[in-house]
Amino acid sequence: MHATGVMAAAPAGGIPAAADLAPCADCRRELLDSRDRRHGHPFISCARCGPRFTLLDERPGRRTPATTATFPLCPDCQREYDDPLSRRFQAPAGGCPHCGPRVVLTDPAGAMLAERGSAIYVASRLLHDGRIVAVKGPGGYQLFADATSAAAVDTLRRRMHREAKPLAVMFRDLTALRTCAEFTPPAARQLQAPAAPIVIVPRRMGAPLAPGIAPGNPWLGAMLPSAPVHVLLLEAVGRPLVAAGSCDSTEPLCVTADDAHARLLGIADAFLEHDRVIRHSVDDSVVRLTAHGPLLVRRGRGHAPAKLPLPANLPGVWLCTGAQRHNAIAIAASDHLVLSPHIGDLERGPAFEAFQRTIATLRTGRGGEFTGVAGDQNAGVAAARFARSLGVPCVAVQHHLAHVLSCLLENHRGADDVLGVAWDGGSRGADDTIWGGEFFRLEKGAARRFARLRPFRLPGGDATAREPRRALLGLLHAMGDAHFGPFAHEFGLAASDASVLHTMLARGTDSSLTSSMGRLFDGVGALLQLGDRNEFDGQTPLAVEAAAAGARGAHLVLPFPLRKSAGGVMCELDWEPLIEAMVAQRAKSRDAASLASAFHRALAHGIVDVARRAGVATVALTGGCFQNVLLLDLAVAALRTAGFKVLVHREIPPNDNGIAPGQALGVLWGLTSVAPA
Repeated sequence: MHATGVMAAAPAGGIPAAADLAPCADCRRELLDSRDRRHGHPFISCARCGPRFTLLDERPGRRTPATTATFPLCPDCQREYDDPLSRRFQAPAGGCPHCGPRVVLTDPAGAMLAERGSAIYVASRLLHDGRIVAVKGPGGYQLFADATSAAAVDTLRRRMHREAKPLAVMFRDLTALRTCAEFTPPAARQLQAPAAPIVIVPRRMGAPLAPGIAPGNPWLGAMLPSAPVHVLLLEAVGRPLVAAGSCDSTEPLCVTADDAHARLLGIADAFLEHDRVIRHSVDDSVVRLTAHGPLLVRRGRGHAPAKLPLPANLPGVWLCTGAQRHNAIAIAASDHLVLSPHIGDLERGPAFEAFQRTIATLRTGRGGEFTGVAGDQNAGVAAARFARSLGVPCVAVQHHLAHVLSCLLENHRGADDVLGVAWDGGSRGADDTIWGGEFFRLEKGAARRFARLRPFRLPGGDATAREPRRALLGLLHAMGDAHFGPFAHEFGLAASDASVLHTMLARGTDSSLTSSMGRLFDGVGALLQLGDRNEFDGQTPLAVEAAAAGARGAHLVLPFPLRKSAGGVMCELDWEPLIEAMVAQRAKSRDAASLASAFHRALAHGIVDVARRAGVATVALTGGCFQNVLLLDLAVAALRTAGFKVLVHREIPPNDNGIAPGQALGVLWGLTSVAPA
């Protein structure tokens, strides 16, 4: 995997789209060289690095980024810009301390505290003293704090109202990181890549980091400086720094001073900012390392916008609006598509505004209006409503099928003799239940629902995603009152609340049926007492993975049988024997780690059983559950041992960040819905 930096195809007069890249080795050397005229310049860049997409204006006919036009080049910089032999030849974000943007440090009210080099020095002293500083980087404002100070990290969490979600930590270099984490050569290559993503690595025991960085989590989200201002700050502070995004992780980063001072009021003690306009917020990319290579789980700075090939020519220009959460959009035309960076949750106003702005910019790059638009089959979500509002032909692609198609696109595979395994937190399916544990049989360009996780009810609908014990109670209710009552009491439910939930489940009131594997993970996490609330997306499933990763000793075997559904229409993986066995083992004081490990292994073998029943040669693994590296590695190993070819994600995220490419392929192939079994 590498940072793309690939220019999206654009007609004459259109805007090319390229990804922002971290400082190259030459720019970093100049930045720290006291003899160089760009020494200490926090905007140093060249044709090989620096901001790109974040500067692009959506107005047509502009070949140069509009946000740098207000900084005329000095004679020395102009000569480099005009010289074909210079590495700054026609670089989109040139300049030096004499002609480039200016960095300032302000207080929360906007009053200037320092400027230029002294601004970075004073900001470093504030960080050293435990203060919180909002730093305007290339893609927006991030909150920085001393990662070694428990008081600073606790203050940041309290002010952000973010009690549990892991915080990313920025290190000066690999030497500094080595004292806090273990990492392999592939992880080092990712960390040092031009994209400078956050890479999830195992944290060292006794690492000199604040305990609140990632509570109860054995991993660390580590990154190296992604902008010159970060290099200068880390050099001045001399210790690793927390680099947190917006207060609400479902929203994009702030890009204007007014927005930052309003949204970060009461959080940041100071603001290190500058006068170069950011047109598009872009968050960090996130990478996890698997047994078969790096896995991009959030496609952000350095990896998007990116040009991806289509297997055939698609007539016209199509907008693919992606998913509701973890949204990213794509523009598809001819033999390729351009995939945007991660945008956020479209129910949030700032994210929806960024969604519209990104569409406008990438549409300009194509030089015209859309021929059609592809969206989700769930007509109630914001992306689907926007798709219908454009007044052009609209094609709805089933959510989980789009996941599978996205995996096929990345692996250059046709829709024949494939079993698509789409496991996620859930989305409304064709039968009006919540899908998310799906097996689709693809043959001769058609898809049918071959198997699923056995459905169970979720009392309280959306509340179940926030409260894992509700998923557990839904499972236990289906198993009978002998299980429901004792566990409701054990997990602290008042008798009246337990009675209400029992009645809801019995009557099916506000209790959707679901086949979601993500919700099964929630139920198992609650059973193992690994979490009673999801304060961020996937918190309890992550805790189950973390527990399983720490398992030691002999492997316990749990049953997860494949059976015909109640109506005999399709196959179902039956979770009831699995949960019964876990309850029994828990009563024998079996530790959570060994049970979590056994649970993962049961899921992997369940996939193999379905693949054998389906009679296919190839299995595609997709959906947010396959961000879980342990589950992914176990499933891949089990399938390959059983003789199957396995398709997995690498460049396109398996979660909803990767839905839009699948929508594009659905339009191209005319494959948009799933037939019943």
